[in-house]
Amino acid sequence: MSASSPSISRAGLAGEIRTTVVLAAPLVAGHVSTGLIGFVDNTLAGHHSTTTLASVTIGTALWWLPMMVPIGTLLSVPPSVSQLEGAGRRGEIGGLFRQALWMAVLLSVFLFAFLTLIPHALAAMGIAAEIIPGARDFLHGIRWGVPALTLFFCMRYLSEGLHWTLPTMLLSAGGLLILLPLGYVLTFGKFGLPEMGAGGLGIASAAMLWVQAIGFFLVLRKARRFADLRLFERFDPPHWPTIRGLLATGLPIGVTVLMEGSLFIVTALLIGRLGEVPASAHQIAINLSALCFMVPMGLAEATTVRVGHSLGRRDYHGVRNAAFAGYAIVVGTQLLSGILLLTANDLLVSFYTADAAVATLAASLLLYAAAFQFPDGIQVLSAGALRGLKDTRRPMILAALAYWGVGMPVGAGLGLGLGWGPKGMWIGLIAGLTVASVLLCTRFMRSSEPERLARRMAEESPHEVDPRETGCTREA
Repeated sequence: MSASSPSISRAGLAGEIRTTVVLAAPLVAGHVSTGLIGFVDNTLAGHHSTTTLASVTIGTALWWLPMMVPIGTLLSVPPSVSQLEGAGRRGEIGGLFRQALWMAVLLSVFLFAFLTLIPHALAAMGIAAEIIPGARDFLHGIRWGVPALTLFFCMRYLSEGLHWTLPTMLLSAGGLLILLPLGYVLTFGKFGLPEMGAGGLGIASAAMLWVQAIGFFLVLRKARRFADLRLFERFDPPHWPTIRGLLATGLPIGVTVLMEGSLFIVTALLIGRLGEVPASAHQIAINLSALCFMVPMGLAEATTVRVGHSLGRRDYHGVRNAAFAGYAIVVGTQLLSGILLLTANDLLVSFYTADAAVATLAASLLLYAAAFQFPDGIQVLSAGALRGLKDTRRPMILAALAYWGVGMPVGAGLGLGLGWGPKGMWIGLIAGLTVASVLLCTRFMRSSEPERLARRMAEESPHEVDPRETGCTREA
Protein backbone atom coordinates (compact mmCIF):
# COMPACT_ATOMS: atom_id res chain seq x y z
CA MET A 1 0.00 0.00 0.00
CA SER A 2 1.45 3.37 -0.97
CA ALA A 3 2.08 6.24 1.39
CA SER A 4 -0.71 8.20 -0.27
CA SER A 5 -3.29 5.52 0.54
CA PRO A 6 -6.16 6.98 2.57
CA SER A 7 -5.56 4.45 5.32
CA ILE A 8 -2.06 5.69 6.06
CA SER A 9 -1.92 9.18 4.51
CA ARG A 10 0.79 11.34 6.03
CA ALA A 11 -1.55 14.22 6.89
CA GLY A 12 -4.11 11.91 8.48
CA LEU A 13 -1.46 9.98 10.39
CA ALA A 14 0.21 13.15 11.70
CA GLY A 15 -3.11 14.47 12.95
CA GLU A 16 -3.94 11.14 14.56
CA ILE A 17 -0.55 11.06 16.31
CA ARG A 18 -1.25 14.50 17.80
CA THR A 19 -4.72 13.42 18.95
CA THR A 20 -3.39 10.19 20.45
CA VAL A 21 -0.61 12.00 22.31
CA VAL A 22 -3.08 14.47 23.84
CA LEU A 23 -5.44 11.66 24.83
CA ALA A 24 -2.72 9.32 26.07
CA ALA A 25 -0.57 11.79 28.04
CA PRO A 26 -2.82 11.87 31.15
CA LEU A 27 -3.29 8.09 30.88
CA VAL A 28 0.46 7.55 30.79
CA ALA A 29 0.91 9.89 33.75
CA GLY A 30 -1.83 8.04 35.61
CA HIS A 31 -0.27 4.66 34.86
CA VAL A 32 3.15 5.91 35.91
CA SER A 33 1.59 7.08 39.17
CA THR A 34 0.08 3.62 39.60
CA GLY A 35 3.49 2.11 38.91
CA LEU A 36 5.02 4.45 41.47
CA ILE A 37 2.59 3.01 44.01
CA GLY A 38 4.39 -0.29 43.52
CA PHE A 39 7.68 1.59 43.80
CA VAL A 40 6.58 3.07 47.14
CA ASP A 41 5.46 -0.36 48.41
CA ASN A 42 8.72 -1.99 47.41
CA THR A 43 10.92 0.84 48.67
CA LEU A 44 9.24 0.89 52.10
CA ALA A 45 9.34 -2.92 52.27
CA GLY A 46 12.97 -3.08 51.12
CA HIS A 47 14.10 -0.60 53.77
CA HIS A 48 12.14 -2.45 56.42
CA SER A 49 13.85 -5.80 55.71
CA THR A 50 14.69 -8.22 52.93
CA THR A 51 12.06 -10.60 54.33
CA THR A 52 9.40 -7.88 54.17
CA LEU A 53 10.33 -7.11 50.56
CA ALA A 54 10.11 -10.78 49.63
CA SER A 55 6.74 -11.06 51.42
CA VAL A 56 5.37 -8.05 49.53
CA THR A 57 6.71 -9.59 46.30
CA ILE A 58 4.64 -12.75 46.82
CA GLY A 59 1.64 -10.87 48.22
CA THR A 60 1.61 -8.45 45.28
CA ALA A 61 1.85 -11.35 42.83
CA LEU A 62 -1.15 -13.10 44.39
CA TRP A 63 -3.07 -9.81 44.52
CA TRP A 64 -2.57 -8.98 40.87
CA LEU A 65 -2.98 -12.51 39.53
CA PRO A 66 -6.77 -12.66 40.09
CA MET A 67 -7.16 -8.88 39.67
CA MET A 68 -6.16 -9.22 36.01
CA VAL A 69 -9.55 -10.79 35.21
CA PRO A 70 -11.90 -8.04 36.52
CA ILE A 71 -9.66 -5.23 35.29
CA GLY A 72 -9.42 -6.85 31.86
CA THR A 73 -13.13 -7.67 31.77
CA LEU A 74 -14.02 -4.05 32.55
CA LEU A 75 -11.97 -3.06 29.51
CA SER A 76 -15.14 -3.83 27.55
CA VAL A 77 -16.44 -0.45 28.77
CA PRO A 78 -14.18 1.97 26.79
CA PRO A 79 -14.82 0.52 23.31
CA SER A 80 -18.54 0.12 24.06
CA VAL A 81 -18.81 3.72 25.20
CA SER A 82 -16.64 5.16 22.44
CA GLN A 83 -18.56 3.27 19.74
CA LEU A 84 -21.89 4.51 21.11
CA GLU A 85 -20.67 8.10 21.07
CA GLY A 86 -19.11 7.73 17.63
CA ALA A 87 -22.42 6.35 16.34
CA GLY A 88 -24.40 9.29 17.78
CA ARG A 89 -26.00 7.20 20.56
CA ARG A 90 -24.64 9.09 23.57
CA GLY A 91 -27.98 8.94 25.37
CA GLU A 92 -27.59 5.18 25.88
CA ILE A 93 -24.29 5.46 27.75
CA GLY A 94 -25.75 6.09 31.22
CA GLY A 95 -27.79 2.90 31.26
CA LEU A 96 -24.87 0.86 29.97
CA PHE A 97 -22.61 2.32 32.67
CA ARG A 98 -24.97 1.39 35.48
CA GLN A 99 -24.98 -2.20 34.28
CA ALA A 100 -21.17 -2.09 34.15
CA LEU A 101 -21.21 -1.04 37.83
CA TRP A 102 -23.20 -4.17 38.66
CA MET A 103 -20.63 -6.21 36.77
CA ALA A 104 -17.84 -4.55 38.79
CA VAL A 105 -19.56 -5.41 42.09
CA LEU A 106 -20.10 -9.02 41.01
CA LEU A 107 -16.46 -9.41 40.02
CA SER A 108 -15.30 -7.92 43.33
CA VAL A 109 -17.23 -10.53 45.33
CA PHE A 110 -15.41 -13.40 43.64
CA LEU A 111 -12.06 -11.67 44.01
CA PHE A 112 -12.53 -10.94 47.72
CA ALA A 113 -13.34 -14.60 48.32
CA PHE A 114 -10.21 -15.68 46.45
CA LEU A 115 -7.94 -13.39 48.47
CA THR A 116 -9.49 -14.65 51.70
CA LEU A 117 -8.73 -18.28 50.84
CA ILE A 118 -5.43 -18.16 48.93
CA PRO A 119 -3.14 -17.42 51.93
CA HIS A 120 -3.93 -20.92 53.21
CA ALA A 121 -2.27 -22.36 50.10
CA LEU A 122 1.07 -20.53 50.38
CA ALA A 123 2.89 -23.44 52.01
CA ALA A 124 1.54 -25.87 49.42
CA MET A 125 2.90 -23.57 46.69
CA GLY A 126 6.39 -24.09 48.04
CA ILE A 127 6.85 -20.47 49.17
CA ALA A 128 9.76 -20.15 51.58
CA ALA A 129 8.57 -20.41 55.19
CA GLU A 130 10.04 -17.07 56.27
CA ILE A 131 8.07 -15.24 53.56
CA ILE A 132 4.62 -16.71 54.30
CA PRO A 133 3.56 -14.68 57.42
CA GLY A 134 4.22 -11.31 55.79
CA ALA A 135 2.59 -12.31 52.49
CA ARG A 136 -0.49 -13.53 54.36
CA ASP A 137 -0.76 -10.28 56.34
CA PHE A 138 -0.36 -8.20 53.17
CA LEU A 139 -3.19 -10.08 51.43
CA HIS A 140 -5.49 -9.91 54.46
CA GLY A 141 -5.04 -6.13 54.52
CA ILE A 142 -5.31 -5.26 50.85
CA ARG A 143 -8.35 -7.46 50.13
CA TRP A 144 -10.59 -4.82 51.77
CA GLY A 145 -9.78 -2.52 48.87
CA VAL A 146 -11.10 -4.93 46.21
CA PRO A 147 -14.60 -3.39 45.79
CA ALA A 148 -13.06 0.07 45.59
CA LEU A 149 -10.64 -1.00 42.88
CA THR A 150 -13.25 -2.60 40.60
CA LEU A 151 -15.58 0.39 40.95
CA PHE A 152 -12.69 2.78 40.33
CA PHE A 153 -11.76 1.04 37.10
CA CYS A 154 -15.38 0.98 35.94
CA MET A 155 -15.67 4.76 36.42
CA ARG A 156 -12.24 5.35 34.98
CA TYR A 157 -12.95 3.37 31.82
CA LEU A 158 -16.20 5.28 31.27
CA SER A 159 -14.33 8.58 31.48
CA GLU A 160 -11.55 7.39 29.19
CA GLY A 161 -14.02 6.01 26.66
CA LEU A 162 -15.46 9.53 26.40
CA HIS A 163 -12.01 11.04 25.79
CA TRP A 164 -11.60 12.57 29.28
CA THR A 165 -8.43 11.17 30.80
CA LEU A 166 -7.41 13.93 33.22
CA PRO A 167 -9.20 12.40 36.27
CA THR A 168 -7.22 9.18 35.83
CA MET A 169 -3.97 11.12 36.08
CA LEU A 170 -4.98 13.29 39.04
CA LEU A 171 -6.54 10.54 41.15
CA SER A 172 -3.74 8.07 40.45
CA ALA A 173 -1.14 10.65 41.46
CA GLY A 174 -3.22 11.57 44.50
CA GLY A 175 -3.03 7.97 45.67
CA LEU A 176 0.70 8.40 46.21
CA LEU A 177 0.04 11.27 48.63
CA ILE A 178 -1.98 8.86 50.76
CA LEU A 179 0.05 5.68 50.43
CA LEU A 180 3.49 7.09 51.16
CA PRO A 181 2.84 8.57 54.64
CA LEU A 182 0.24 6.00 55.69
CA GLY A 183 2.35 3.10 54.45
CA TYR A 184 5.40 4.43 56.28
CA VAL A 185 3.50 4.87 59.55
CA LEU A 186 1.90 1.41 59.48
CA THR A 187 4.96 -0.46 58.18
CA PHE A 188 7.45 0.94 60.68
CA GLY A 189 5.05 1.59 63.56
CA LYS A 190 5.16 5.36 64.10
CA PHE A 191 3.13 7.68 66.36
CA GLY A 192 2.45 4.92 68.84
CA LEU A 193 1.05 2.47 66.30
CA PRO A 194 2.36 -1.10 66.17
CA GLU A 195 5.01 -2.05 63.59
CA MET A 196 3.02 -4.08 61.04
CA GLY A 197 5.55 -4.66 58.23
CA ALA A 198 3.99 -6.08 55.07
CA GLY A 199 0.55 -6.15 56.68
CA GLY A 200 0.70 -2.40 57.20
CA LEU A 201 1.39 -1.85 53.51
CA GLY A 202 -1.67 -3.96 52.66
CA ILE A 203 -3.94 -1.89 54.90
CA ALA A 204 -2.50 1.39 53.58
CA SER A 205 -3.07 0.24 50.00
CA ALA A 206 -6.71 -0.64 50.72
CA ALA A 207 -7.33 2.77 52.29
CA MET A 208 -5.79 4.49 49.27
CA LEU A 209 -8.05 2.53 46.88
CA TRP A 210 -11.20 3.64 48.70
CA VAL A 211 -10.15 7.29 48.62
CA GLN A 212 -9.51 7.03 44.87
CA ALA A 213 -12.88 5.37 44.20
CA ILE A 214 -14.80 7.97 46.21
CA GLY A 215 -12.85 10.71 44.46
CA PHE A 216 -13.77 9.40 41.00
CA PHE A 217 -17.43 9.13 42.01
CA LEU A 218 -17.44 12.80 43.03
CA VAL A 219 -15.72 13.80 39.78
CA LEU A 220 -18.28 12.02 37.61
CA ARG A 221 -21.19 13.32 39.67
CA LYS A 222 -20.07 16.95 39.49
CA ALA A 223 -18.58 17.09 35.97
CA ARG A 224 -20.65 19.23 33.58
CA ARG A 225 -19.48 17.27 30.56
CA PHE A 226 -21.27 14.18 31.91
CA ALA A 227 -24.41 15.92 33.20
CA ASP A 228 -26.46 14.86 30.18
CA LEU A 229 -25.63 11.19 30.86
CA ARG A 230 -27.38 11.24 34.27
CA LEU A 231 -25.02 8.56 35.49
CA PHE A 232 -26.20 8.43 39.11
CA GLU A 233 -29.65 10.02 38.92
CA ARG A 234 -31.56 6.75 38.99
CA PHE A 235 -31.22 3.19 40.19
CA ASP A 236 -31.25 0.40 37.62
CA PRO A 237 -31.51 -3.20 38.80
CA PRO A 238 -29.20 -5.72 37.15
CA HIS A 239 -30.20 -6.38 33.55
CA TRP A 240 -28.56 -9.68 32.73
CA PRO A 241 -28.73 -9.47 28.92
CA THR A 242 -26.75 -6.21 29.06
CA ILE A 243 -24.28 -7.61 31.56
CA ARG A 244 -23.89 -10.74 29.46
CA GLY A 245 -23.17 -8.55 26.43
CA LEU A 246 -20.43 -6.73 28.33
CA LEU A 247 -19.05 -10.02 29.61
CA ALA A 248 -19.05 -11.50 26.11
CA THR A 249 -16.64 -8.76 25.04
CA GLY A 250 -14.85 -8.32 28.35
CA LEU A 251 -14.13 -11.83 29.60
CA PRO A 252 -11.88 -12.71 26.64
CA ILE A 253 -10.03 -9.45 27.32
CA GLY A 254 -9.74 -10.42 30.98
CA VAL A 255 -8.38 -13.83 30.09
CA THR A 256 -5.94 -12.26 27.61
CA VAL A 257 -4.67 -9.85 30.25
CA LEU A 258 -4.46 -12.77 32.68
CA MET A 259 -2.42 -14.81 30.18
CA GLU A 260 0.21 -12.09 30.01
CA GLY A 261 0.09 -10.98 33.63
CA SER A 262 0.13 -14.50 35.00
CA LEU A 263 3.29 -15.23 33.03
CA PHE A 264 5.02 -12.54 35.07
CA ILE A 265 3.30 -13.44 38.30
CA VAL A 266 3.93 -17.18 38.12
CA THR A 267 7.53 -16.34 37.23
CA ALA A 268 7.71 -14.35 40.47
CA LEU A 269 6.19 -17.23 42.44
CA LEU A 270 8.66 -19.74 40.95
CA ILE A 271 11.58 -17.44 41.70
CA GLY A 272 10.16 -17.04 45.23
CA ARG A 273 10.92 -20.73 45.76
CA LEU A 274 14.62 -19.99 45.29
CA GLY A 275 14.86 -17.83 48.44
CA GLU A 276 14.86 -14.22 49.63
CA VAL A 277 17.66 -12.81 47.48
CA PRO A 278 16.36 -14.02 44.08
CA ALA A 279 12.77 -13.07 45.02
CA SER A 280 13.78 -9.58 46.14
CA ALA A 281 16.03 -8.98 43.11
CA HIS A 282 13.29 -10.11 40.76
CA GLN A 283 10.75 -7.82 42.44
CA ILE A 284 13.02 -4.80 42.00
CA ALA A 285 13.68 -5.56 38.33
CA ILE A 286 10.05 -6.34 37.54
CA ASN A 287 8.86 -3.19 39.30
CA LEU A 288 11.21 -1.01 37.24
CA SER A 289 10.23 -2.74 34.00
CA ALA A 290 6.57 -2.34 35.01
CA LEU A 291 7.13 1.42 35.36
CA CYS A 292 8.42 1.47 31.78
CA PHE A 293 5.39 -0.57 30.70
CA MET A 294 3.04 2.14 31.96
CA VAL A 295 3.82 4.26 28.89
CA PRO A 296 2.77 1.79 26.16
CA MET A 297 -0.15 0.71 28.33
CA GLY A 298 -1.49 4.26 28.38
CA LEU A 299 -0.94 4.52 24.63
CA ALA A 300 -2.79 1.23 24.13
CA GLU A 301 -5.81 2.47 26.07
CA ALA A 302 -5.88 5.69 24.05
CA THR A 303 -5.64 3.62 20.87
CA THR A 304 -8.60 1.49 22.00
CA VAL A 305 -10.71 4.63 22.31
CA ARG A 306 -9.57 6.11 18.98
CA VAL A 307 -10.10 2.84 17.10
CA GLY A 308 -13.52 2.33 18.70
CA HIS A 309 -14.60 5.89 17.90
CA SER A 310 -13.56 5.52 14.25
CA LEU A 311 -15.35 2.20 14.02
CA GLY A 312 -18.51 3.73 15.48
CA ARG A 313 -18.37 6.42 12.77
CA ARG A 314 -17.75 3.68 10.20
CA ASP A 315 -14.49 5.38 9.24
CA TYR A 316 -12.64 2.20 8.35
CA HIS A 317 -9.48 3.91 7.12
CA GLY A 318 -9.50 5.96 10.33
CA VAL A 319 -9.37 2.72 12.28
CA ARG A 320 -5.98 1.92 10.81
CA ASN A 321 -4.75 5.48 11.14
CA ALA A 322 -5.55 5.34 14.86
CA ALA A 323 -3.55 2.12 15.29
CA PHE A 324 -0.61 3.22 13.12
CA ALA A 325 -0.34 6.41 15.18
CA GLY A 326 -0.05 4.28 18.31
CA TYR A 327 2.60 2.06 16.74
CA ALA A 328 4.65 5.08 15.66
CA ILE A 329 4.64 6.56 19.14
CA VAL A 330 5.33 3.30 20.95
CA VAL A 331 8.47 2.61 18.89
CA GLY A 332 9.97 5.86 20.20
CA THR A 333 8.94 5.34 23.82
CA GLN A 334 10.29 1.79 23.93
CA LEU A 335 13.62 2.88 22.48
CA LEU A 336 14.00 5.39 25.31
CA SER A 337 12.99 2.79 27.92
CA GLY A 338 15.50 0.26 26.61
CA ILE A 339 18.33 2.80 26.69
CA LEU A 340 17.43 3.82 30.26
CA LEU A 341 17.43 0.26 31.56
CA LEU A 342 20.71 -0.54 29.82
CA THR A 343 22.66 2.50 30.96
CA ALA A 344 21.25 3.30 34.40
CA ASN A 345 20.54 -0.15 35.82
CA ASP A 346 22.86 0.14 38.82
CA LEU A 347 21.58 3.61 39.73
CA LEU A 348 17.94 2.56 39.50
CA VAL A 349 18.46 -0.49 41.70
CA SER A 350 20.21 1.62 44.36
CA PHE A 351 16.90 3.35 45.17
CA TYR A 352 15.43 0.05 46.36
CA THR A 353 18.04 -1.70 48.47
CA ALA A 354 21.46 -1.51 50.06
CA ASP A 355 21.86 -5.30 50.07
CA ALA A 356 24.81 -5.93 47.72
CA ALA A 357 23.70 -9.43 46.67
CA VAL A 358 20.17 -8.30 45.86
CA ALA A 359 21.38 -5.20 44.02
CA THR A 360 23.86 -7.08 41.83
CA LEU A 361 21.31 -9.66 40.69
CA ALA A 362 18.59 -7.04 40.14
CA ALA A 363 20.90 -4.90 37.99
CA SER A 364 21.73 -7.88 35.79
CA LEU A 365 18.04 -8.71 35.34
CA LEU A 366 17.38 -5.17 34.07
CA LEU A 367 19.52 -5.99 31.03
CA TYR A 368 16.98 -8.65 30.12
CA ALA A 369 14.17 -6.17 30.77
CA ALA A 370 15.75 -3.82 28.24
CA ALA A 371 15.66 -6.60 25.64
CA PHE A 372 11.88 -7.03 25.79
CA GLN A 373 10.91 -3.35 25.62
CA PHE A 374 10.13 -3.43 21.88
CA PRO A 375 8.06 -6.64 21.81
CA ASP A 376 6.28 -5.60 25.01
CA GLY A 377 5.25 -2.27 23.48
CA ILE A 378 4.09 -3.80 20.21
CA GLN A 379 2.04 -6.56 21.84
CA VAL A 380 0.18 -4.26 24.24
CA LEU A 381 -0.50 -1.69 21.50
CA SER A 382 -1.82 -4.43 19.21
CA ALA A 383 -4.05 -5.77 21.97
CA GLY A 384 -5.42 -2.27 22.57
CA ALA A 385 -6.19 -1.78 18.88
CA LEU A 386 -7.97 -5.14 18.76
CA ARG A 387 -10.07 -4.19 21.79
CA GLY A 388 -11.20 -1.11 19.90
CA LEU A 389 -12.54 -3.46 17.23
CA LYS A 390 -14.11 -5.69 19.91
CA ASP A 391 -12.00 -8.47 18.43
CA THR A 392 -11.24 -10.27 21.67
CA ARG A 393 -11.75 -14.03 21.37
CA ARG A 394 -9.06 -14.94 18.84
CA PRO A 395 -6.48 -12.66 20.57
CA MET A 396 -7.22 -14.56 23.79
CA ILE A 397 -6.16 -17.81 22.11
CA LEU A 398 -3.08 -16.21 20.57
CA ALA A 399 -2.07 -14.80 23.97
CA ALA A 400 -2.42 -18.20 25.61
CA LEU A 401 -0.23 -19.73 22.92
CA ALA A 402 2.47 -17.06 23.20
CA TYR A 403 2.70 -16.76 26.96
CA TRP A 404 1.96 -20.29 28.09
CA GLY A 405 2.84 -22.31 25.00
CA VAL A 406 6.20 -20.56 24.57
CA GLY A 407 7.09 -18.15 27.38
CA MET A 408 6.51 -20.30 30.45
CA PRO A 409 7.99 -23.56 29.05
CA VAL A 410 11.12 -21.70 27.92
CA GLY A 411 11.46 -19.86 31.23
CA ALA A 412 10.82 -22.87 33.44
CA GLY A 413 13.01 -25.10 31.32
CA LEU A 414 15.98 -22.74 31.46
CA GLY A 415 15.45 -21.29 34.93
CA LEU A 416 14.52 -24.41 36.86
CA GLY A 417 15.25 -27.35 34.57
CA LEU A 418 18.76 -26.26 33.54
CA GLY A 419 19.41 -24.33 36.74
CA TRP A 420 19.87 -20.89 35.17
CA GLY A 421 17.77 -19.35 37.95
CA PRO A 422 16.08 -15.95 37.55
CA LYS A 423 17.98 -15.16 34.33
CA GLY A 424 16.56 -18.24 32.63
CA MET A 425 13.05 -17.26 33.73
CA TRP A 426 13.55 -13.80 32.23
CA ILE A 427 14.60 -15.30 28.89
CA GLY A 428 11.21 -17.02 28.94
CA LEU A 429 9.53 -13.62 29.40
CA ILE A 430 11.40 -12.29 26.35
CA ALA A 431 10.35 -15.31 24.26
CA GLY A 432 6.68 -15.06 25.22
CA LEU A 433 6.42 -11.32 24.59
CA THR A 434 8.17 -11.60 21.24
CA VAL A 435 5.81 -14.29 19.97
CA ALA A 436 2.80 -12.33 21.28
CA SER A 437 3.89 -9.15 19.49
CA VAL A 438 4.10 -10.97 16.14
CA LEU A 439 0.79 -12.83 16.52
CA LEU A 440 -1.28 -9.91 17.81
CA CYS A 441 0.10 -7.40 15.31
CA THR A 442 -0.62 -9.80 12.46
CA ARG A 443 -4.14 -10.35 13.82
CA PHE A 444 -4.85 -6.62 13.90
CA MET A 445 -3.65 -6.08 10.35
CA ARG A 446 -6.03 -8.80 9.20
CA SER A 447 -9.02 -7.72 11.31
CA SER A 448 -8.69 -4.04 10.35
CA GLU A 449 -8.82 -4.49 6.58
CA PRO A 450 -11.39 -1.85 5.49
CA GLU A 451 -13.34 -4.29 3.31
CA ARG A 452 -13.54 -6.79 6.17
CA LEU A 453 -14.72 -4.12 8.61
CA ALA A 454 -17.36 -2.86 6.18
CA ARG A 455 -18.80 -6.36 5.80
CA ARG A 456 -18.80 -6.92 9.55
CA MET A 457 -20.51 -3.63 10.38
CA ALA A 458 -23.14 -4.25 7.74
CA GLU A 459 -24.08 -7.43 9.60
CA GLU A 460 -24.33 -6.04 13.11
CA SER A 461 -25.34 -3.00 15.13
CA PRO A 462 -22.67 -0.47 16.22
CA HIS A 463 -23.24 -1.90 19.67
CA GLU A 464 -23.53 -5.59 20.26
CA VAL A 465 -26.57 -5.29 22.51
CA ASP A 466 -29.85 -3.86 21.26
CA PRO A 467 -30.75 -1.02 23.69
CA ARG A 468 -34.46 -1.73 23.28
CA GLU A 469 -33.87 -5.18 24.74
CA THR A 470 -31.57 -4.10 27.57
CA GLY A 471 -33.20 -0.98 28.94
CA CYS A 472 -30.15 1.12 27.97
CA THR A 473 -32.37 3.56 26.13
CA ARG A 474 -31.70 7.25 25.53
CA GLU A 475 -32.06 9.36 28.66
CA ALA A 476 -31.35 12.78 27.27
